[in-house]
Amino acid sequence: MEVNGGREIDGKVMQTFQKSFVQVQNILDQNRLLINEINQNHESKIPDNLSRNVGLIRELNNNIRRVVDLYAHLSGNFNKSMDVSSEGDSTATHKRGRPV
Repeated sequence: MEVNGGREIDGKVMQTFQKSFVQVQNILDQNRLLINEINQNHESKIPDNLSRNVGLIRELNNNIRRVVDLYAHLSGNFNKSMDVSSEGDSTATHKRGRPV
């Protein structure tokens, strides 16, 4: 029974990781498009395009912050899942080590 419970937890953890990695990849794909547009605007030297870059660079910076936050959240979830996993292991070891 515990094995199935552990597998469910692992499955949920993996689902969370997968969802976060998809979010990160989507943001990075958007950043690639933003960077391309920023470069094109810069190369054009057209004042309106250069002014537009200010907003695009802000959007790019916000996206980078979101990626950092997602990775921090992932790291926290990973550490929690490892703590839960190791608590289960240490409890089992502790029970076996007790004198009867």
